[in-house]
Amino acid sequence: MGIFHKWRRGVALAAFVLVLSAGTAWPQAHIPKGAEPGDKPAADAPDTNPLRNPVDVPGFWDPRRRPERPDLSRLTVIRFLTETDYPPFDYAGPDGNPIGFNVDLARMICEEIKVACTVQMRRYDTLIDSLNANQGDAVIASMAATPAMRKRVDFTDPYYRMPARFVTRRNSGIEDVRPQALEGKKVGVIAGTAHEAYIKMLFTEAELHAYPDDAAARAALKKGEVDLLFGDGISLSFWLNGTDSANCCRFVGGPYLESRYFGEGVGIAVRRGNDLLRQSLNWALFRLWEQGRFTDLWLRYFPISPF
Repeated sequence: MGIFHKWRRGVALAAFVLVLSAGTAWPQAHIPKGAEPGDKPAADAPDTNPLRNPVDVPGFWDPRRRPERPDLSRLTVIRFLTETDYPPFDYAGPDGNPIGFNVDLARMICEEIKVACTVQMRRYDTLIDSLNANQGDAVIASMAATPAMRKRVDFTDPYYRMPARFVTRRNSGIEDVRPQALEGKKVGVIAGTAHEAYIKMLFTEAELHAYPDDAAARAALKKGEVDLLFGDGISLSFWLNGTDSANCCRFVGGPYLESRYFGEGVGIAVRRGNDLLRQSLNWALFRLWEQGRFTDLWLRYFPISPF
């Protein structure tokens, strides 16, 4: 799937329950391994506003750009395709039926459009071929809208993005994560990821420590071998909320969303030229956000926000 490396899930529902209850390390989202120079960090100073909601909900819709309502009467059914094993976004429930954030969102979209809806699970690497073979109408599977993917399918507006975040130990005293403030600080990353490339490019005075996987990097942070860990905010939010972290650590600084490093966001894929469906999905997503239903769904799945 292009330059995006899909970390192996390898977790069934039992493992998912263990993650929520025991804090097992969460798989990373689809993140780019390559990178190019980006802009300045989107939020590089600590948030000291005590009035801020402790859980920030992403909103990528501009209320001033309300999409026009398409002719929804031309839609009779939407056949969604999703992945088999990427909890909590999509996975098989106890009865074998698909459940998860993406699945709930798909069903909410169908309710808003008032159209029949089905959700089928497939292996991630078969989703686009299945879509283009007319075995489904839309793919909702945390799929990043990369330039390579846009040559094969069209995407809706993004309904979430994959922020990068810094994590530090609770007692570290680190609040300022601007590049100049991290001179001499030890920063852990996963080797070969966009997060490593970002630190190398913009945090040149930091002491970089690359680890082979999440478990090794998080263990190094807990042991104090590094001062900070920089990585995928979504997987880190689940780790912080689980017991495996032992309440050791916290987010510091704001989310980093530079598209040239961390992608343009996650959208719903449709076949090229299917503008009616794409516009209908965009309209429904905006409506769900406007009504607060997207926020409710997000808070249910992300008790510690990656944003």
